[in-house]
Amino acid sequence: MESNIVFNKDFDSNSVYVMKIYDADVSKVWDYFTQSELLDQWWAPKPWKCETKSQDFKEGGTWLYSMVGPEGERHYALVKYGEIIEHRSFDGTDSFCDENGNINPDFPEAKWLFGFTGVEEGTKVTVNIHFQSHEAIKQLLEMGFEEGFKMGLDQLEDVLKG
Repeated sequence: MESNIVFNKDFDSNSVYVMKIYDADVSKVWDYFTQSELLDQWWAPKPWKCETKSQDFKEGGTWLYSMVGPEGERHYALVKYGEIIEHRSFDGTDSFCDENGNINPDFPEAKWLFGFTGVEEGTKVTVNIHFQSHEAIKQLLEMGFEEGFKMGLDQLEDVLKG
C-alpha cells in the first residue's frame, strides 16, 4: 500500500513531525486516538498488538498500555495526558514503564502533540513529538520507531475503511 505519510525528523530541535490524512470525519478519527478499545485495534505495528491496561482520557489522566510481541513479550508505555481540546488536539508525555506504570529512566520521555483538522479529503492528523535530547530522538529512531509508527498509522487507515 502506498502510504501518504509525511515523516520529518528535525535533529536541530530534537523533534519529529508526522502528518497523515484519513478519509473519515474528525470525530471518528478522534475516537480512534482517544478510546482504548479503538486504539488497541491499530496502535501497534503488526505482528505486534496493543493491549490497554488502563485509560483515563482527561487532562491529567493516563493511558497505560503494552505492546505485545508475537512471542508474548511485552513492552509497557505510559502516556500522561496534558491539555485536551475536544476534536481538535491533545498532548501528553509518553514514557516507557513497567506493568504498574513506574517510569523506566533508561529510556527517554517524549512530549506528543496530536492535532485533528477537517479538510476536504477527511481529517488531517498531525503529530509533533519533542525529545529531551539528540540522544533521545536517535535512540527511539534506532529502535525502529519511524517504521513502526508509519505501520500503525496505515493500519488505522485500513480499520477506518472497515
